[in-house]
Amino acid sequence: MLTIPTLEKMRELKFHGMARAFEEQLGSSQYAELGFEERLGFLVDRERTERENRRLKTRLTRARIRQQACLEDIDYSASRSLDKSLIQSLGTCQWIREHLNLLIDGATGSGKTFIASAFANKACREGFKVLCFRAPRLFEEIALAHGDGRYPKLMNSIAKAQLIVIDDWGLSKMTDSQQRDFLEILEDRHNLHATLIASQIPSTQWHELMDNPTVADAILDRLIHNAYKINLKGESMRKKKSQLTKPALTGK
Repeated sequence: MLTIPTLEKMRELKFHGMARAFEEQLGSSQYAELGFEERLGFLVDRERTERENRRLKTRLTRARIRQQACLEDIDYSASRSLDKSLIQSLGTCQWIREHLNLLIDGATGSGKTFIASAFANKACREGFKVLCFRAPRLFEEIALAHGDGRYPKLMNSIAKAQLIVIDDWGLSKMTDSQQRDFLEILEDRHNLHATLIASQIPSTQWHELMDNPTVADAILDRLIHNAYKINLKGESMRKKKSQLTKPALTGK
């Protein structure tokens, strides 16, 4: 039969989705009444879907998103003061296409990481290349790269990402070296790619995190003036969830 050599050739050409769909067609009578064009269309659609799924899996793996989160699961409780229409608008990822920024601030436990992760997840699903970092780890990685010669390669990979997400921004004051490295990152990305920052510190106080006023001005100019802002309010979401899951105590 010609089917076995055909399947082998599909696999040799790495048309794995098409090969699986072809096997399914051979083993099911429901395709028998379909014409050649329709059956071929099913094969091509299957191959395309499986390739898209593999690419998505690769993007999600490389992004290193901190939490499994999606925009549909965001809690819009009144106490959080979240603008649902803004979230939905940002969820189209048009701000990423327009190379704008997104700044999220709020107290510890307010859900910054969840929302940042949800936007990163959505961006990956829309086909964007995403990289996620915690600010302390990012600066540690850059410092190591300075020492072992990986600095140009690391900075180039960050510059090429269509969206970078930096969480836990502003946990401590930035050193002079960190300020200059971060300015280089923003300079490489300004008007070319999008940046998302999540911080406990309101953006109005970020200048105080940097001792070099000239570099601080340059950093904030590239971050703030073309950015959407989300300010999270209300009690800690971690505390709220722990209260919901905590078993009730009964007295004797």
